Amino acid sequence: MPLDHDPDWWRSAVVYQVYPRSFADADGDGTGDILGIIDRLDYLAELGVDAIWVSPWYPSPWADGGYDVSDYRDIAPELGTLEQADVFVTKAHELGLRVLIDLVPNHSSDEHAWFQRALAAEPGSAERDLYLFRNGRGADGDTPPNNWPAMFGGSAWERTESGGRPGQWYLHLFDVKQPDWNWENPVVADEFDAILRFWFDRGIDGFRIDVANSMAKAPGLPDLPVDPDTGEPQSHTLTGTAYMNQPHVHDILRRWRTVSDSYADSELGARIFVSEAWVTPVDELAKYVRDDELHTTFNFDALMCEWTAESQRNVINLTLRAMGDVGAPATWVLANHDTTRVVTRYGRPVTGARFTPDGMDLESFAGIGSVPEGVTDLGLGRKRARAAVLLELALPGGAYVYQGDELGLDEVEDLPEELLQDPTWERSGHTVRGRDGCRVPMPWTGSEAPYGFGPPASPPWLPQPDRWSELTAEGQDGDPRSHLSLYRAALAERRCNPALGDGGLIWDAEVPTGVLSFTREPGFRCVVNFGPDAYQLPVGAEVLIASGDASSRSVGADEAVWLRI
Repeated sequence: MPLDHDPDWWRSAVVYQVYPRSFADADGDGTGDILGIIDRLDYLAELGVDAIWVSPWYPSPWADGGYDVSDYRDIAPELGTLEQADVFVTKAHELGLRVLIDLVPNHSSDEHAWFQRALAAEPGSAERDLYLFRNGRGADGDTPPNNWPAMFGGSAWERTESGGRPGQWYLHLFDVKQPDWNWENPVVADEFDAILRFWFDRGIDGFRIDVANSMAKAPGLPDLPVDPDTGEPQSHTLTGTAYMNQPHVHDILRRWRTVSDSYADSELGARIFVSEAWVTPVDELAKYVRDDELHTTFNFDALMCEWTAESQRNVINLTLRAMGDVGAPATWVLANHDTTRVVTRYGRPVTGARFTPDGMDLESFAGIGSVPEGVTDLGLGRKRARAAVLLELALPGGAYVYQGDELGLDEVEDLPEELLQDPTWERSGHTVRGRDGCRVPMPWTGSEAPYGFGPPASPPWLPQPDRWSELTAEGQDGDPRSHLSLYRAALAERRCNPALGDGGLIWDAEVPTGVLSFTREPGFRCVVNFGPDAYQLPVGAEVLIASGDASSRSVGADEAVWLRI
């Protein structure tokens, strides 16, 4: 299939996220690689997605799964070479697949050459001004410059040494090995312009911006307010704080849009951005996709929303209104490499946050990437996940699919502690297991691990559970009732149905409580039943795709159906 040269391709695109370490291992070292992705490109084309987003493939010491970048213009040796990356992009384009990669602009690795030079330089030097070095408080400077906490636990400040003596502190909003860039320094801004152009010139179609709301910090780096009951700093990262969602972050985004727009007349056409901005309410998030800023932004409100008809309808209405106000498409997402697998999340007794017509009930929110305690009913979780993807793909705008969700994979919650690599595990004092459970390598073929992820004699970097023997891509191929077949059918229908993709919807009247039903023109209806009782389909409607068995002309509990009306 030729590459779609519609300049608005991104408004309706379905993008598949590849977490490269866990996708496919071609060289047998236990870690996925670029050659493995190339080997599976036909699978992705057959799945029916429009583009691939590849999580960080840069050189890295892997302190945070590749989000600690030591060189923004190269490929990690464990994953391949620049030449192999070029081959991957070319082959993807030949199959009609666009390619997005990660940009990690808030922080680098502490092994980045610029940070190493900053450590060796004196306080106040030009080298140190590329990052956020500050003197400590107190007579001996032994108290951090402010009370900001790190996202992975502990303080956001680490003290350096100079000549064997304690020195300045540097800011790291995430892991201690991820020092924050100083975006007030024009050298940093110029460097990232050049990084964007380096990859655009190699044929990359766009970037996913990691923590796009974090680069700008409040002037003076002030302390956070302290909770009078706990004595802990109040860090409301979703709604904005001194280091998240600062107004002048939008100046950076506008600058990047100018760079991408300069490629509009190139052979590949529009180059685009999608932001990872954990921001609520959605009206605040919509500022990131004004017409002179980024193109799209992940809708994390939808990801965090509980599995109820009322909350889902509220989050859909809020999203479509806010994005419509700025002329941007909605971008729906159910999961990614930072969040608990959707099958597990939807199989819990509590499935997410409540949404009212005014927005998220923050008191009902368990935390980014987390789920409430309790035992997962995997059967129920998969049933709901099947319905959820039909809802996601029927909504106006674009959508993202995390690798393995098309197979119905669940979270691996019992990984041996000695194998956990997420920095949250260490920074929390071994109390929070982190995100490794959603990053376990893909099962492709066979009945035993590593299920075709790599050669049989090469165990993957994280072990796969025995229960996945029933979920391999090979095992689901050709089974019309499988999770994979449902995804393929839905994506094929979406590609050919003029009612799907960008546009609008109309809620259908006179449906029972617990049922969502909406119509999109021409002649398409999506029905999702969140209630306990079966819902009878309208007379004369043709079933296009159903998450369950619609032969009885009804939609059962936790099922969805697409209709031609």
